[in-house]
Amino acid sequence: MTTDKPIKLPDTSKLIVSSSPHFHASQNVSHIMLLVIAALMPACAAGVYLFGWRALQVLVVCSLGCMAVEACFCKLIGKPLSLRDFSALLTGILLAMNLSASTPWWICLVGCLLAIGLGKCIYGGLGYNPFNPALVARVGLLIAFPGAMTTWVKPEPGKLLSDAVTTATPLGQLGTDNIVGHDYMSYFLGTIGGCIGETSALALLIGGLALILLKIIRWQVPAAFIGTVAVITGLAHLASPETTATPLFHLLTGGLVLGAFFMATDMVTTPMSVKGGIIFGIGCGIITSVIRIWGNYPEGVSFSILFMNALTPLIDRYTGGKPFGARRKEATT
Repeated sequence: MTTDKPIKLPDTSKLIVSSSPHFHASQNVSHIMLLVIAALMPACAAGVYLFGWRALQVLVVCSLGCMAVEACFCKLIGKPLSLRDFSALLTGILLAMNLSASTPWWICLVGCLLAIGLGKCIYGGLGYNPFNPALVARVGLLIAFPGAMTTWVKPEPGKLLSDAVTTATPLGQLGTDNIVGHDYMSYFLGTIGGCIGETSALALLIGGLALILLKIIRWQVPAAFIGTVAVITGLAHLASPETTATPLFHLLTGGLVLGAFFMATDMVTTPMSVKGGIIFGIGCGIITSVIRIWGNYPEGVSFSILFMNALTPLIDRYTGGKPFGARRKEATT
């Protein structure tokens, strides 16, 4: 049976020709960045409540500084202004949360230059950076200004205007003499010395769990990271309870919760597959535990994530799925 009805071809002007993946989600980069920023707001509010106007000053300077540096780089290299994707704003907030409330404004601006310039734009911008920009800045500032980067302000909840009184972090005290009788509730709520975003585990958990429920981040990465630290520090505590703190102490202090939920889950610098994310989290947990327990530096979260960032291409290579239509290589006899 024949028909004279002509074959109607699709309008080629409406076809989208692009490389894989061909499945597109409704969320764009700016939407995802805004959701992550919103998830950080409880921790930012807790930081301002605990440390007062100094924390707010650091947050504002870092946020505006990162956006200004990115705008300058875009103009210098002739690229369109990329502030509308909110990635520079997110980097500034994360940088501020990795700093003490007593950090001078000019050190904050140096950190902005390191985060955006050295950690992001030098590689080509968002999507091309191999390392987390905020952590690049933190480690760089720690090397350049160790005194300022290890000076912590004593929290005074509810007092926006007060004199700065320096104090030590629980991890710093643990490095000199073991703490007996830990105040775990203070660690959980954040009424301890430390970075702006490292103190309140409660506020960070609220934001991190929200990102998991919204499917912005994979739960396997923070679970593997935190779980590995719990296992290793637990075994170390069982072997030497007099000199090694409990696993709960290590989970609630330092930057573990911040790093596990907001740094190790970065979509650009971490593996793409679920299996790769688990390997990434386990690696971060091992390195963090080794540095905290046996190293000379009390905190190891930043170093562990940056080290695993460098291994991300290798992890992706061996955990990524096979391309559609690929055939298994036959063994030769």
